[in-house]
Amino acid sequence: MINRFLAALRFLTILPLPGERGTEAGDLAGALIFFPVVGVLIGLAMAVVGWFLWGVLPALPAAGLMVLLLFAVSGGLHLDGLADSADGLFSARPREEMLIIMRDSRTGSMGVAAIVMNLLLKTAALASLPQTQAAAALFLMPIAGRCLMIFMMALLPYVRGEEGRAALFYRQAGEDRKIVFLAAILLYSGCWYSGGGAGLAAGAAALVVMLLFAALCRARLGGASGDTLGATCELAEAVVAVVLSAGW
Repeated sequence: MINRFLAALRFLTILPLPGERGTEAGDLAGALIFFPVVGVLIGLAMAVVGWFLWGVLPALPAAGLMVLLLFAVSGGLHLDGLADSADGLFSARPREEMLIIMRDSRTGSMGVAAIVMNLLLKTAALASLPQTQAAAALFLMPIAGRCLMIFMMALLPYVRGEEGRAALFYRQAGEDRKIVFLAAILLYSGCWYSGGGAGLAAGAAALVVMLLFAALCRARLGGASGDTLGATCELAEAVVAVVLSAGW
């Protein structure tokens, strides 16, 4: 169990964990259940740092620094998925060519636009919040992102067969539906705890956006990939920030 938790922590963050525990393929295959837990840990760290920054800096630079930290803690993994998904899904190419574009390490104009708009939305939304509400938003954003990735896996098939590390997670999501249930409980408990009615509205809005994105992925790709999972995480974080900025 510890190895699976460490595998999730290694995969979702850039924390320099000592030793070799959590590095085996079997550990990673069973790590999906700990994705929401890692989201909670990231959220707690972001909330504490955000509370401090809002106390010593104006809201806008504090928000910019926190968005940078959110990006850095995952090593840009999810933001890269957002860029690749935008390049592929909006390329107006056949399905197979879309998948090739999404695998290309180069970022096109649609990918750059997606990154810029995502970072701007998060920064602007967080900057509109006072200290306490900003800390609550920073707590909820990583939880929503990691939980909705699990929802996405439950909704759509994996389009790359046995290729990529996402195939390991997909097998577990298909075999153990309790993971989806647990992720839902953790997500909406976190929404209520951190934001009350506004938090629940943010969680509901993130779910709606995820469902719309899932419909787009099904129509264009026939399912999801590792890139679209990363995009799901980024979209969820941005939606939560925007809705909370309106709700408060």
